[in-house]
Amino acid sequence: MSTNMQMALSVPQGGSIESYIQAVSSINMLTADEERSLAERLYNEGDLEAARKLVMSHLRFVVHIAKSYSGYGLPQADLIQEGNIGLMKAVKRFDPAVGVRLVSFAVHWIKAEIHEFVLRNWRIVKVATTKAQRKLFFNLRKAKKRLGWFTHEEVQKVAEELGVSTKEVLQMEARMSSQDQAFDLGADDDDSGNFAPAQYLEDKSTDVEKEVINADWDKNATDRLYSAIKTLDERSQHIIQTRWLADDKTTLQDLADKYQVSAERVRQIEKNAMKKLQAAMV
Repeated sequence: MSTNMQMALSVPQGGSIESYIQAVSSINMLTADEERSLAERLYNEGDLEAARKLVMSHLRFVVHIAKSYSGYGLPQADLIQEGNIGLMKAVKRFDPAVGVRLVSFAVHWIKAEIHEFVLRNWRIVKVATTKAQRKLFFNLRKAKKRLGWFTHEEVQKVAEELGVSTKEVLQMEARMSSQDQAFDLGADDDDSGNFAPAQYLEDKSTDVEKEVINADWDKNATDRLYSAIKTLDERSQHIIQTRWLADDKTTLQDLADKYQVSAERVRQIEKNAMKKLQAAMV
């Protein structure tokens, strides 16, 4: 992908991330025929405008996948940015003759880039999580610059000096010395014929396209519901909110006591309100 495209896909930092997510969610998804036509133009003619359209129409999928990695405490904007890089790699490699949708192919590349980012950054943060481990980490780092790998006697000496067990010393030494295998090909390996674990994985447990479509449908349905509720009178709104939408739902009798009417009357108001909502949402 060109530098201009990468710049156009840069994810804003800070509070504007919500605006970015809203913007990419508003980009229309491609039909199967539109996608195939664009992919053929890119694959056969190197059409960069076709590549741009393919990438832009799939940014919402990257956001959806990146959200599943929020538990690592890393900035969402960074996770999305890494996923966008994976998406661009996938678009570059996508062969429309294979007969699958781009999202099914791209999901592995998107996840691969996010995995690399999480491993690269989360490992640094998690190598020492407590005050005692941080003290051990920095003392070991200074000692290893002088000694390299510790002998059994050196491990015991360090443990005694720092007031920790030999097991903790060995565990921290292993953490500091371990290396993560690259999940994806490096930037210099794009067309060299080398292989990486990402190229052997196939995930059939989820359909990202269907998940995103369902999420969009749920959001639209929720927005339409709340818009429809606003058309009701104040009492009907309160009855619907407390009977159907609140976590701690109110009983008919509680509402009857509040409005000084019978429980049957509350039920009738609720029934009429539900009919109006259904008509408004058709």
